[in-house]
Amino acid sequence: MGITPSLILVAIGAILDFAITVTNSHGINLHTIGVILMIVGGIGFVLSCVFWSSWGGFHRTTSSLDGAAVTTRTTTVPDREVV
Repeated sequence: MGITPSLILVAIGAILDFAITVTNSHGINLHTIGVILMIVGGIGFVLSCVFWSSWGGFHRTTSSLDGAAVTTRTTTVPDREVV
């Protein structure tokens, strides 16, 4: 789950919890569902922020094993030409 779906879950949960008034729900409590969605969205947002650097982006990774084979992954971004 990324940052955007997490924020969408939080928003939907907040709408269900704070903006909807239910008089007769026949066994389904929308306020509880809203709280659950906000908690799941918050956990997804925190995990997305914690693991942000391992999910991609423009960075360089180099690993070596004391004289053994070396694996290198390099991602470069070309410079933009200014006109």
